[in-house]
Amino acid sequence: MHDIWNPWHGCKKCSEGCQNCYMFYLDSQHGKDGGEIYRTKAGFRYPLSKDRNGQYKVKSGEMLRVCMTSDFFLEEADKWREEAWDIIRQRPDVKFFLLTKRPQRVADCLPYDWGDGWENVMFNVSCENQKRADERIPVLLELPFKHKGIMCAPMIGKISIEKYLSSGQIEQVLCDGENYGGARPCHYEWVKKLSEECRKYDVSFTFCGTGNLFVKDGKTYHIESSSLQNEQAKKSNLSHGGKPIEFKLTDNWGFSINKEQLYTPYFSERCQRCAMKPICNGCSRCNKCKK
Repeated sequence: MHDIWNPWHGCKKCSEGCQNCYMFYLDSQHGKDGGEIYRTKAGFRYPLSKDRNGQYKVKSGEMLRVCMTSDFFLEEADKWREEAWDIIRQRPDVKFFLLTKRPQRVADCLPYDWGDGWENVMFNVSCENQKRADERIPVLLELPFKHKGIMCAPMIGKISIEKYLSSGQIEQVLCDGENYGGARPCHYEWVKKLSEECRKYDVSFTFCGTGNLFVKDGKTYHIESSSLQNEQAKKSNLSHGGKPIEFKLTDNWGFSINKEQLYTPYFSERCQRCAMKPICNGCSRCNKCKK
């Protein structure tokens, strides 16, 4: 996928949400150990890669989801993080989505010139249940980031975040069910509650997918197809646009970039049915959906 940057791969499980981690599952399908942590070779400098014409492959205004097969603040990655920060520093025209289950490590892992945060970084904590929400979100609120969000995925329990939304710091909340071996159910009522809380404070809320097991009105639905999970999530009408998130992107000289110069995502007909459209870089035109 063109919107993912994995500078390193592999992780260490640290909480309930890690139990059935998709990365560990997919690695095991290829005879690999997800607990083996290593710096990626070709992928490490992906945001700086250029095409034959010398133009960046990742365009101004795109968002890259970082470390989707690891954790950006993983202790074992301390030796590579400074270089990763430098890459983010070199692309102030690109938005970077950081996600962690280790917010307690973040303050000691920020770059020397961080100040009160960089305009192109969106920082999220992962909260799979109320226990982890109450443990991680207060830390999130104390950290110096321009843009903050909450990822309730895999959602394995009822979660209320209203008291945190009232701070006015949270710009985005994402929610998703669990997939692959051992997937635990996600309940419609849980997602609906999050949606209502976000609507109350006009915070952007995206219900990304139902997961393999989705419970509604006492009935459990087994949904194996990820595309169908996305479509059913969209049909629920639980997502909410919320206040727009304004990223003040600049060129390397610090000058603002005009909106006309920013990347405009392309969405295919199939994309219109996907719940993740509001947070997606758009279709990469691989034509797989036509096959």
